[in-house]
Amino acid sequence: MNFRLKWVIYILGIFIFSQLGYAQEEESAEVFLEDYTDEFQETFFEALKQKGIENHDKAINLFLKCKNLDSTYNVVDFELAKSYLANKQYLEAQQYGLDALNSEPENFWYLNVVVEILQKQGNSMEMIKDQISYDNSKLIENLALIYFQKKNYQKSLSILKDMKDSSFKKSLSLRIKDSLDRPRNVDVIKEVPTSQNTDLSPLIKYKEEIGELIRIKNYNSLLIKAEAALEEFPSQPYFYYAKGLGLNRSGKQKEATSELETALDFLIDDIELGNNIYRELANAYRFLGNSSKANMYLSKIKSGS
Repeated sequence: MNFRLKWVIYILGIFIFSQLGYAQEEESAEVFLEDYTDEFQETFFEALKQKGIENHDKAINLFLKCKNLDSTYNVVDFELAKSYLANKQYLEAQQYGLDALNSEPENFWYLNVVVEILQKQGNSMEMIKDQISYDNSKLIENLALIYFQKKNYQKSLSILKDMKDSSFKKSLSLRIKDSLDRPRNVDVIKEVPTSQNTDLSPLIKYKEEIGELIRIKNYNSLLIKAEAALEEFPSQPYFYYAKGLGLNRSGKQKEATSELETALDFLIDDIELGNNIYRELANAYRFLGNSSKANMYLSKIKSGS
């Protein structure tokens, strides 16, 4: 690629992400410079920009142009599914969602958008079982996780019931039980004034100590503290994020992705934490050479954080 053009596209990428509230490190923008033609990059960036300002019709047309330029990238199908969903064009959204999912059946986010599309139409996964790889064990695990995140605990349990015994089944069953037994814990904690934290539970103290270690970038101590916090509070997404951050910044990207994706399993209605997790995952997968996943996690970042 011409150096001048590459630099222009690079700056364009950073500008777009900053305008949409994607406070991502500059190095992550370089993910979009890998593997794509110049025209594809420019079109894809513009499509993301239009999607970010909720100009869904224009975003759809631009993503369709990307697909015409190169039909091999399933992330374009994923973006089309999300854009059509936002535009309330559910049939089109469903088709592109299924295309993305069938190209990568074990992709959690591709399945997640399909579930969202079906729910908007008042339909269930039963209606499309014969159109996807429903015998894929990872896909079924992802489906159970999705229903768990949506707080549809009974549906998640019904899926787990039909699965073979495994560490995943045991772990998620415990998470569901914990959520059913203590459904208001997170909200109660958020309502406590910071000035009273010194007299509160170890949970809040762990959060304060971990926040300080992140601030001063002491990642070795962060790993130790996060591990200790998780032993006492195994369903707190912030502690998984902290451990993943520490691993990521210590050069252990593969281990970091596991912890960060576990954080997402527990995440409920916390946009700021979610965005931080997505950023770390994008960085980790970029270093691991998986541009597709890096791009996918970048696209999940919501504006305003």
